[in-house]
Amino acid sequence: MTDSPPALGHCPNCDREITAAWTLIEYEQADGETGVFAECPLCDEVVRPE
Repeated sequence: MTDSPPALGHCPNCDREITAAWTLIEYEQADGETGVFAECPLCDEVVRPE
């Protein structure tokens, strides 16, 4: 059985689920949280998963 990568959230443009496999960059936000930019596999845009 294959484990699927964890979900980062959904694309704000098309609402497709984006998994960690599509991560482009992770960064630390001013509040200490980790932010992520990822590529949406459906609409092919760089987004911040929500």
